[in-house]
Amino acid sequence: MSVLAYTLDQGDRLEVVNANTAQRNALSPEYCAVLTDALARAADDPAITSVILRAEDGFFCSGGDLTMLAGRRDLSRAGRLDAIEALHDVIRAIIACPKHVIAAVEGGAAGAGVSLAFACDMVVAARDAAFSVAYVRVGLVPDGGLTATLGRNLSQAMLMRMALSGDPVGAERLFALGALTDLAEPGAALATAQALANRLATGPTATQGTIKALINARDATLTAQMTREREAMADALASPEAAEGIGAFLDKRRPDFAACRKRHDG
Repeated sequence: MSVLAYTLDQGDRLEVVNANTAQRNALSPEYCAVLTDALARAADDPAITSVILRAEDGFFCSGGDLTMLAGRRDLSRAGRLDAIEALHDVIRAIIACPKHVIAAVEGGAAGAGVSLAFACDMVVAARDAAFSVAYVRVGLVPDGGLTATLGRNLSQAMLMRMALSGDPVGAERLFALGALTDLAEPGAALATAQALANRLATGPTATQGTIKALINARDATLTAQMTREREAMADALASPEAAEGIGAFLDKRRPDFAACRKRHDG
């Protein structure tokens, strides 16, 4: 079972809750469908400034449901590929969403739960949380883009150790290695993620979406990336957010991007 919850604070914050507590919030087709729908809503609604992924009952996500995965063993190879693609659709939707997506991790994450967390733009984790790339322990390999997304944040040596052993790594160590955005006290990951989302909601959200896209494309060649940056900057210069930001700087005042959005979205 999955639940969608909307919270209005400094900006509209869309929180998607995994409530599959009987299976430590394992990924399910229902959750993937709800999350994909939520991301589409966030992308289309200018009032929504951020998406937070969280879970009930103290554990972010235990990954794929092994009973469900066992049933897929009898599928044809084409059937197995299609089943995996459902997860990959979710990962692509997180990365493509123009709003920032934050994972609030309590307890920890395992397997595809790690893939889900690190597909997000930012990961806030409780200090006592642990992350386990556990696929290898059941004879499987990472999916959900994990070798790319976690690989961007860790050295190859550390990624190899996590993926080949399946051993859990604590949040404090991952934070020290630069893989996590923020640490929170146990029980406070959601509140910390909400505060971060509220802080970002005071900024130029359309510009933030462009920055997110540029960062996610940074594996391209330098020439291709500079072309993307040139085109994005040319568009940004003509935007209402730039008019507000530059005008505020020249007027020696704080920019009010929220008011700017209301003027142009209304």
